[in-house]
Amino acid sequence: MSALIGRRVVLRPLTLGDFEAWREVRRHNVDWLTKWEPQRIPGHPDPVEDRDAFAVRCSARQRERQLGTAYGFGVFVDGTFAGEINISSVQRGPFQSAYVGYWIDERQAGHGYTPEAVVALCRYAFEELFLHRLQVSIIPRNRASRRVVEKLDLRCEGLAERYLEINGVWEDHLRFAITAEEWETRRLELTDAWLI
Repeated sequence: MSALIGRRVVLRPLTLGDFEAWREVRRHNVDWLTKWEPQRIPGHPDPVEDRDAFAVRCSARQRERQLGTAYGFGVFVDGTFAGEINISSVQRGPFQSAYVGYWIDERQAGHGYTPEAVVALCRYAFEELFLHRLQVSIIPRNRASRRVVEKLDLRCEGLAERYLEINGVWEDHLRFAITAEEWETRRLELTDAWLI
């Protein structure tokens, strides 16, 4: 799979060679990120501290790409690892839908890298994977994540109560979405603003 190129970001699948940079960013951002993420499964090795567990994680992402069920990317700014973005739970058949998740190094937050990455991912999802719908689910109090979808003016579909287990608690999530029809209408606006 080739990289997805934005104006300032490059999205590409992570490899074992990214372990040191990924670990440094995850260690630095432990407080910034873990409050928004599911708890680690007890007894499973931590990919932040275990190179072999990170290798297994990379292999799992590669297998998901081969199966067409998910597409994970590292976000790189000036060649430096800065975060991750993914398309997950790809459903084909009449649904043709998937979920988008993302996180960014706190030191890189606020520069518009994540909205740029989301637009690059939308272009890939709608124009190469031919998906019909993407959804982003955000805990209402996660202002940084909400700012991303607000900058892109993604449509809010409402509140899903106790939607996902996050850090040990069933959290409500606001659901934002964009469809292929909306992408077609807004493609030039979004790519001109964020990618070209």
